[in-house]
Amino acid sequence: MERRPGVPRLLREINDRAALELLLSSGPLTRGQIGDLTGLSKVTASQTLSRLEERGLVEVVGEQAGNRGPNAALYGVIASSAYVAGLDVGPESVTTAIADINGEIVAEVAVSTNGHDDPVALVHNAVVKACRSGKVALSRLKGIVIGTPGVVDPRSGDVRFSFDLPGWHEGSHQALARDLRRPVTIENDVNLAAIAERSEGAAKNVDDFVLLWVERGVGLAVVLGGRLHRGRSGTAGEIGYLPVPGVPLAGDVKALPGRMPSLAGGLQSLISAEAVAELAERQGFPGRAGAEAVRAAVEGGEAGSAFLDDLAHRLALGVASVCVVLDPSLVVLNGEVGRAGGAALTYRVEEAVARICPIRPEVVVSEVKVRPVLRGAILAALEQAHEELFAS
Repeated sequence: MERRPGVPRLLREINDRAALELLLSSGPLTRGQIGDLTGLSKVTASQTLSRLEERGLVEVVGEQAGNRGPNAALYGVIASSAYVAGLDVGPESVTTAIADINGEIVAEVAVSTNGHDDPVALVHNAVVKACRSGKVALSRLKGIVIGTPGVVDPRSGDVRFSFDLPGWHEGSHQALARDLRRPVTIENDVNLAAIAERSEGAAKNVDDFVLLWVERGVGLAVVLGGRLHRGRSGTAGEIGYLPVPGVPLAGDVKALPGRMPSLAGGLQSLISAEAVAELAERQGFPGRAGAEAVRAAVEGGEAGSAFLDDLAHRLALGVASVCVVLDPSLVVLNGEVGRAGGAALTYRVEEAVARICPIRPEVVVSEVKVRPVLRGAILAALEQAHEELFAS
């Protein structure tokens, strides 16, 4: 057990952390408000703010008029006291955002992979370009979180398998940390989308929910008790491989010519963007990509009803399987296909699930409109940066 040298010092650290956490979560506050919300006396709150000012973490950002006497100074966290980087890595491009300690984006840059799959070179190039764009020194980054498709081993932090990123292999995590000279976290992209959803979207403050991602690939994020459930090997949520009656198993179709293993067999063969486009063509919406076909069906009213019913039934096969095991409070649809259907699709999924099992879940569309994976990466990096500030 760690021995702390002196009770007064420990109390000061606790008070400093409480005030800093409050300012980060609630924005600018007066000394009196900080005292009221933390339980600190006026004198202790003033001493705490003085220490945080000396450390370059907070400053006076304005005034608040009072009923009597002079205006009270408003204190806020200095936005430039730390920065973080979030990355969304795909097979064709890497998008990087730099945010200040308050979560405000100061730069966002997308770079093409140009066919290169070396993760160290790709990430280094992307982060450096974003830092230059935001005029932020690489040394100022206090958290770097990278979102990738595929399975991430929670023990090693490496990508165990990703069909789209064959160059990401065992040892990539440590290689990235050595290259950037700071801790790096690699996280499954759908898990990061769930982090953004719980913080700023449809699942805000919901402790138990699942997020079904439907795009070119299919994935599921599981949040239980407010925490991501990754499973022993990081494969929790790989719902695309869910066995479905009447559909070949993924292992049975890998050898078929022209089919990609990650998109063949199981549930993914029914609800991936490619499968949705094929269904749309049979239902009278030919020549459209998956999400485009879904939007056209919604706009088509009665003409698109049969297609949406069939798609909802396919989605319900996966949602029902999850619900009878986890019984979540909420099911969020995300990804290009998942978002395209809106309320017209979520209602149908609820109805279809209720016909399959004794549960009628609440199904909603994601409310994180722009780059949910990238936003989740920024939020996860901010949590790391906050902890470093609290502990320093």
